[in-house]
Amino acid sequence: MHKFFTPKELISENIAKIIGEDVKHIIKVLRIEAGEKVVLNDCQGTEYLAVISSTSKQEVEFEILEKLDVNNESPVKIHLYQGLPKAQKMDLIVQKGTELGISDFIPVITLRVDVKLKGEFKKLDRLNRIALEAAKQSKRSIVPKVLEPISFDEALESMKELDLIIVPYENAEGFGIKSLINKLREENATLNEISEVGIFIGPEGGIEEDEILKLKEIGAHIVTLGNRILRTETAGFTAASLIQYELGDLGGII
Repeated sequence: MHKFFTPKELISENIAKIIGEDVKHIIKVLRIEAGEKVVLNDCQGTEYLAVISSTSKQEVEFEILEKLDVNNESPVKIHLYQGLPKAQKMDLIVQKGTELGISDFIPVITLRVDVKLKGEFKKLDRLNRIALEAAKQSKRSIVPKVLEPISFDEALESMKELDLIIVPYENAEGFGIKSLINKLREENATLNEISEVGIFIGPEGGIEEDEILKLKEIGAHIVTLGNRILRTETAGFTAASLIQYELGDLGGII
């Protein structure tokens, strides 16, 4: 069954609408006609079973049949603080990060970010569209947001409110995410209370030692992802996957 996202304001008690680019996709590409049932999501986590009642070039109208008790979100919200990468790497980061259950993407301007990128990062609409398409494909209940780039100091302030902060670092040795989780268990930490996790990933040039020290000051855990050096786009996927496996729902919930 096809699944679509439409803003909450376009959903009433019994009627819902889709407008914009998805109209053409529904009619011309998927060739869905009146009478076919679909799943609608209000972009805020609520889903409905609906049936198409009419179509036009401007909109597709649905009759709401019932509210669904569905939640495909992980119990752990992962906030990815990503040092601005070059070229199209952010596209891949957003697409695959959405599939892995990342809640939002926060581009960060660190010391080693290419100077040109600081003034050229103007792709938020496109990146949020990529997140939307990936959310549809992976049947997410919520569409993650790609936020405006922030400074390193702003990122530090933002992360202070999180339950756990993880920073993969190429110079870290012998202490990985698995070791961290075991350490928290040994300290009798209630892992079930960890619901907001921040992952900080440096740009292509890496993270400056001074930045690592500042991250440690706010309680961040500096970890290794293994013996091999990963690219900035790969490091985020890997860290998110490990967190989802240890604390989230990757691999299924027992």
